[in-house]
Amino acid sequence: MNAYGTDQYRQTQVTTVDKGRLIVLLYEGAIKFLHEAAQAQRDGDIAGKSSGINRALDIIGELSQSLNMQDGGDIAFNLKRIYQFWTDHLLKAKIVRDSPAMDDVISMMSSLIEAWQTVCNDAEAAQAAAARPQPITTATTAARTI
Repeated sequence: MNAYGTDQYRQTQVTTVDKGRLIVLLYEGAIKFLHEAAQAQRDGDIAGKSSGINRALDIIGELSQSLNMQDGGDIAFNLKRIYQFWTDHLLKAKIVRDSPAMDDVISMMSSLIEAWQTVCNDAEAAQAAAARPQPITTATTAARTI
């Protein structure tokens, strides 16, 4: 029953989050799966390693497919290249049992998460400032009493 509640919470979190936060969640998921894959490799669990890498690759594929190449300009183009690099690196890690390749991808993803979090936080701050009620001045108060 506890796992069901956790799954429902995650599903609600994903379906109600804005796009920037969703990207952060996807990166976090991919990193989690890569850490699991690295641990599986250390434990000699080839199937576990393969599963973790495959799940991370699925997330990277979704991120890549969701790019708007027409309107995204250089940012979308560069992200597409990064996602392809990650895919190639992880396939290499899967085939040649190369743990440093997974570590490289984790490091790069961690850097990009920080960038996305900054963008999300800046956007939220701007939204909050726009929604903030204007301070009441004496002129406003006088106008309301007339």
